[in-house]
Amino acid sequence: MKRIQVSRSSLILLLALPLCAQVHLIEGGRIRAHVKFLSSDLLEGRAPGTRGGELAESYIAAQFESAGLKPGGDEGTFFQKVPLRTVEVLPDARLSFSSGGKSFDLKWLDEYVGTSTTQDPTAAFETEAVFVGHGIVAPEFGWNDYAQANVKGKVVVMFTNEPPSEDPKFFKGKALSYYGRWTYKYEEAARQGAAAALIIHTTPTASYGWQVLRANGRPQPQIRKEPGAPGLGFAGWVTQEAGERLLRLAGTDVEQALRDAGRRGFKAQTLRGVKIRGSFRFGLKDTFARNVIARAEGTSLREEALIFSAHHDHLGIGEPVGGDRIYNGAVDNATGCALLIEMARAWASMEPKPLRTAYFAAVTAEESGLLGAKYLAQHLPIPAGKVMANLNFDSFSHHGRVRDTVLTGADRTTLWPIVEAAADRHELRIKLDPRPEAGSYYRSDHFAFAQVGIPSFSVNMGNELIGRSPEYLAARSKEYGSRYHQPSDEYSDDWDFSGMEQFGRFGFALGLDIANAPKLATWREGDEFLAERLKSGVR
Repeated sequence: MKRIQVSRSSLILLLALPLCAQVHLIEGGRIRAHVKFLSSDLLEGRAPGTRGGELAESYIAAQFESAGLKPGGDEGTFFQKVPLRTVEVLPDARLSFSSGGKSFDLKWLDEYVGTSTTQDPTAAFETEAVFVGHGIVAPEFGWNDYAQANVKGKVVVMFTNEPPSEDPKFFKGKALSYYGRWTYKYEEAARQGAAAALIIHTTPTASYGWQVLRANGRPQPQIRKEPGAPGLGFAGWVTQEAGERLLRLAGTDVEQALRDAGRRGFKAQTLRGVKIRGSFRFGLKDTFARNVIARAEGTSLREEALIFSAHHDHLGIGEPVGGDRIYNGAVDNATGCALLIEMARAWASMEPKPLRTAYFAAVTAEESGLLGAKYLAQHLPIPAGKVMANLNFDSFSHHGRVRDTVLTGADRTTLWPIVEAAADRHELRIKLDPRPEAGSYYRSDHFAFAQVGIPSFSVNMGNELIGRSPEYLAARSKEYGSRYHQPSDEYSDDWDFSGMEQFGRFGFALGLDIANAPKLATWREGDEFLAERLKSGVR
C-alpha cells in the first residue's frame, strides 16, 4: 500500500475545513439584538464606572457564559478590574491669555476643553507660554522640538500631528505616526516638566471637528497615576479661533505657526510678552470599570493564544444636543461588541477546538485613551510573547455588504499572507488605510497590544457597498460624520445588518486561520514594534 504523506500546513487546513462550518452560526439577526440592547437608553451611554457601563459589562459576561466560554478575568471571573480615577473640571474653571493690557477669557467647551493628568484637586499657573511646534522629541528622525528650551513650570502651546513629509522613512511620510497623536503630546510635555499644555485645534491637523472634543468636556476617567509619575496640571485643547488670538498677541498666527512647526531646524519660541493664566478645581473620584474577558481553550498549542477585542464603553450622559443627553454609541461601538459576542459563541461551539487558545476581550475606557486595552496589555493572562496576535473590532456600517476591507497594520506583520488568503476566500479586496494622515492605527485598542510587541490590527469594513452608488455612500458617510460621538449615534430598526454578518464571519475565519498557523507571528523587519517583540523571545 502506498503511504500518503500530508504536510503540517495541509493537515491544519484539513482540520480547519469542518470548523469553518461554525461561521454560519454568526447571523445578522443575533448581531442586531445585541446592538439594540447595548445602545439602548437603559444603558445610558455605557460610560466607564457608571450604572450603564456596569450593565453593559454584565450583559456581555452573561452572553459569554451562556455560550459556554470559560472565565478569563480576575479570580476565576469574567471581569478584570481596571483601577480608574475620574477627573471632573469644576464649574469655576478659568483660562485666559494676556499681553500689553489686552486679556481674553476663554469659555469652557465653546473655546477650550481639558483635564488634569496630575490627578490633584487643584491647579493654578500664571506664566509665560512657549510654542513648541508639534511637541515632538524623535531622535531617530533627528527632530527635537524641545531642544535648548526650558519649559519647566511653563505652559507649552503646540499643534497635534507632525512635520509634513512625503518620505516614508521620515515620520512615515503621509501616514501619521504615534508622535502625531495628542496622547503623545501630553506625555512628552509632562516629561519635559511643563505645568500645562494647550493644543491648538484645527480640523486638518486633528482629523476631526471641535464637536468631538466638546463631547469629551465631561468627567474624564484615567488609570490611577503611580506616585512620582509626571503629569500636567492642565492638559487641554483650544479652538483654532482661540489659538489665533493667542498667537496674534505674540505677533504671529495659526497659518504661520504651522509652517514654522513643520520646518526642519524649528526651535521652540517663547511667546514674547504673553502670559497664560489658569485656575482650576477638580472633582476626583476613585472608581473602576471592568474589562470582560472569556476564554476558549485550544488543543496542542493551548499555551499560546489569540486575542479578539472590542471596546464596550461610550461617552455616557453629557451635554444635551437637541434635548438628548444620552450618547448611546450604537455604531461606536455596540456594533463591534455584538460581533465579538457572536464570534465567541461560534468559537465556543467548535469541536475539535483550534490549536491555540482564544481570548475574547470587551475592554473599557477606549474613549478615554485606550485605557482598558492598555491595562489588559500590561496585565495579560499569559505572557505577551505567547500571544499570537490581537484582532480588534471597532465600529461597523449598517448599510449592507461591501466588496472590500481595510486592515490597517496587517501588512506590517508576518501574518500578511494569512490575511490575504482569508480575504480572497471571502471575496474581499484589501485596501490601504484611506486616511493615513489621521493616524487611525494609533487610535484604536489594537495599538495598546502592539506597544507590548503583539502583532495587532483592526478588522474594518471597506466603503464599496454592494448595490449602492458612490453618491449614496458619500451621503451616508457625511451623515455619520455628524453623528460621531454625538447623542444621535443611535440604533434604528431599519438598519441593514448583512454587512456586520459578513464581517463577523470574515473576522471569525481570519482568527481561525491565525489560531491554527504553525508558528508565532511577529513584525516585519524595521517595524517600530519589532524590538518589543524580540524582547519577549519571538524571532
